[in-house]
Amino acid sequence: MEEIAAVYARSLFEVAQEQSKLDSVRDQLGAFADALDSSRELQTFFFSPYFSTVEKADGLDRAVTDADPIVVNFLKLLIENHRTPAVFRVRREFDRLWQEENKLLPVQVTSAVALDQATVDQIGDRIAQQTGRKIDLSASVEPEILGGIVVRVGNSILDASIRNRLEQLRKQVARA
Repeated sequence: MEEIAAVYARSLFEVAQEQSKLDSVRDQLGAFADALDSSRELQTFFFSPYFSTVEKADGLDRAVTDADPIVVNFLKLLIENHRTPAVFRVRREFDRLWQEENKLLPVQVTSAVALDQATVDQIGDRIAQQTGRKIDLSASVEPEILGGIVVRVGNSILDASIRNRLEQLRKQVARA
């Protein structure tokens, strides 16, 4: 059985897709979820059974201005069905559907020292050529890998770090 959040996300996605508003709906849903995540008071208000559906809908109208009617109606639907706490899971699923629709492949490059942007872009371009997909490229620094890089492409990981090589060597020595 499909999770409730996935059903809501797919429904929102299809409506946004029909009206050619995928990007704006994604951004606005993300902004609302981020605001909710960063404010304990907002969470208490929208998640608490002590506030009525009418009070929550009124609060939403006051808090969310200039939002697309699709997003406002969707959030009111969550409020009416007492599903507001699922908004975070809905957002994750909506983002996944959006990435699928845009054939976006997440690529994370991790290195021991900061790489220059040209090097990171070159890695991304090479992966884009090999996969034939658009790349959502991000880079981070983790000194504990000691050297080399770790590249995560979707669910696959290429670990060319010195830490990994040392661990492999340790295992070989332990077996010998």
